[in-house]
Amino acid sequence: MVVPVCSRSSDIVEPLLKEQWFARCDNLATQAIAAVESGELSICPKMHCKTWQHWLLNIRDWCISRQLWWGHRIPAYRVSFRNGHPKNQKADSHTMWVSGRCYQEALEKAAAQLNVNEEHLELTQDDDVLDTWFSSALFPFAVHGWPSQTDDLDRFYPSTLLETGHDIIFFWVARMVMMGQKLTGRLPFKEVYLHSMVRDAHGRKMSKSLGNVIDPVDVIQGASLEDLHARLEGNLLDPAEKERSRRGQAADYPRGIPECGTDALRFTLCTYKAQGEDVNLDVNTVQTYRFFCNKIWNAALFTLNALPDNFEPSPMSEMLADCSIMDRWILSRLSDTTAKINDGFQGYDFPIVTSAIHKFWVQNLCDVYLESIKLSLRADDHRARVSRNVLHTCVDAGLRLISPFMPYLSEEIFQRLPRRPEQEEPSICVAPYPNTEEFPMFDGSLEERVALSLDIVNRIRSIQKEFGIPKLSGHIVCNNDDLGGVLSQLCPTMATLSRCRMLQMTNQEPDRCLATTVASNCALFVEMEDIDVPRVLERLQAKLAKMNTGLKKIEAQRSMDSYEEKVPQNIREKHDQQMEVLQADSARLGAAVAMLKMAR
Repeated sequence: MVVPVCSRSSDIVEPLLKEQWFARCDNLATQAIAAVESGELSICPKMHCKTWQHWLLNIRDWCISRQLWWGHRIPAYRVSFRNGHPKNQKADSHTMWVSGRCYQEALEKAAAQLNVNEEHLELTQDDDVLDTWFSSALFPFAVHGWPSQTDDLDRFYPSTLLETGHDIIFFWVARMVMMGQKLTGRLPFKEVYLHSMVRDAHGRKMSKSLGNVIDPVDVIQGASLEDLHARLEGNLLDPAEKERSRRGQAADYPRGIPECGTDALRFTLCTYKAQGEDVNLDVNTVQTYRFFCNKIWNAALFTLNALPDNFEPSPMSEMLADCSIMDRWILSRLSDTTAKINDGFQGYDFPIVTSAIHKFWVQNLCDVYLESIKLSLRADDHRARVSRNVLHTCVDAGLRLISPFMPYLSEEIFQRLPRRPEQEEPSICVAPYPNTEEFPMFDGSLEERVALSLDIVNRIRSIQKEFGIPKLSGHIVCNNDDLGGVLSQLCPTMATLSRCRMLQMTNQEPDRCLATTVASNCALFVEMEDIDVPRVLERLQAKLAKMNTGLKKIEAQRSMDSYEEKVPQNIREKHDQQMEVLQADSARLGAAVAMLKMAR
């Protein structure tokens, strides 16, 4: 037998049997199960419906009394007779209890049941308090004045959506449903969204003794390692646990926690994985999205500087007729992004939403469109005025799209952005959320052709990087007239984005060029005069040999006997990732070497 000892006070914990109050839950559980099966109550993600069924089908009577100093005192009163009254067997059996909202109500009940005058009775309220989850289960309607039929109760109950962690689906969610159905006759809400549990970067549950608890305030405002260590002194941890916590903090945050801001933290939490999986929160990831916030700010600053002082946005209908290919492309990307985001919100698929927003701002708007129009914005012609209107439209819509995740950043920029005459909203919080009716400009055919031009840009950048060429000269050969016409118009844009010396369309394959196929009907030719073939070939072959040596080393480790049993899973996953990277890089360098050998 092990004698239980309190870890904090070192006192011996002595078990004591005591009578408790229980609530019968079988009928309540049946109604809660029926609500989900009928679709009256929706649980998202759906995988948690199975947990709901399992808990409620196997429910037991609920012990609702607790021996604590705080909480709602149980409204149960033990009845006894005052001195001088003949003994009553029912009262003296120590089982006579009554309940009531107050002492007087309980006294009236007891007098009626025993058929005696109230002055002969004495009531003693039980010292136990209600289980915290019992009190919490009353929250949805008790906060609005229940049991009184108040205006707030009529207006705000029931609510629409409950959002909480999946670990308390039974402790709190199911009990709110059961209490709401029993005491008000209505469900407290129509939908339940259960979010993931947040763990540390290594997938461990956050614990003070491990020193891996991430305080959101530290991520928002930043904290040095010394500050993290200093906070341990105020905790009720024994010296061994404090030392273990210090080591954990030093390992995870050797330079402390960088200041990331509220918007970056909120956006990061919504980017993680699919519904239902735990979130392994890495502060470095939060910092990455802080840099994303900086990118949005810089894009907005560029936009504001590009707009004249008296700029007034034109209606969308007036812009579309004069838009260039890149103008129409970015508006098409905005339309497609808006559709994906709204669909993602409808299904509570926040990773899809955040991924679409991030791709639009970084890959579409900043990396491509802004770079493609920088030179044209310097002019004061009609072409520049149209691009300024398109740029303003994209930034305005992009801020409204991201505002639920980054309300502070988006509001700050929104207040500085010129408004259209019909825009009267004082804040982005009340501005209409973008939808496909506002932006119906999706053009799949155009996007495919621009995607091909961006593929050519990436090929040129890759060749310049691999071959060490600052600026190359290239030619595009295309045997499709329609596609060739579009690529011809986009040649200046492709040259700008790739930073090459010259890029032009041609009808015949040029001589003394390095060829690479872009698509079945399109090829890119790079002039060999820009390439020092022997030097580049020697460098690439040495780099390729080094990569192949690394591949063989990992393959040898993976081929060892009992590799799966003896090597930890995290090391095996690391090897797999290294293999994928090395194989991709090796294939890319091998193709480059082959191209040079053929052209030599």
